Amino acid sequence: MYAVIRAGGKQYRVAPGDVIRVEKLGTGTDGHVEFPEVLAVSGDDGKVGKPQSEARVAGQVVEEGRGAKILVFHYKRKKQYKKLRGHRQAYTAVRITEIAFGGQSFKAPELPKKEAKPKKVKAVEAEAPAAEAKAAKKKAAPKKAAAKKPAGKKK
Repeated sequence: MYAVIRAGGKQYRVAPGDVIRVEKLGTGTDGHVEFPEVLAVSGDDGKVGKPQSEARVAGQVVEEGRGAKILVFHYKRKKQYKKLRGHRQAYTAVRITEIAFGGQSFKAPELPKKEAKPKKVKAVEAEAPAAEAKAAKKKAAPKKAAAKKPAGKKK
């Protein structure tokens, strides 16, 4: 199941679970976004149909940020005119959570929640025997290099 939506003047083909980058959106309530312009919806049978007013695509804001810098360089030859300007386009990354159409609702699978890694606790008792073992070992004397044979004339 997929749908074609319009957001920010562009069209996107989305399926439940997809993450898309759209033009900066005014954040909705609790990061939930609903796309009102649904252009087409495909069903289970693979047929694509024009939706009626009941088609609904919902998503959740994943992140907001700015894209890579684009340099805009204006130049006119023989006129001593140069102008350099940069631009970074703002975006909102949205994860499509649900597509509903014709009484059917297709939801994205839930993402597993990230668990905090347990902090490493250094045991004082475990360190003491290891330190004693290191001190007990003595460094072995470095090996001497083998004596070189004098180079003789070849006959």
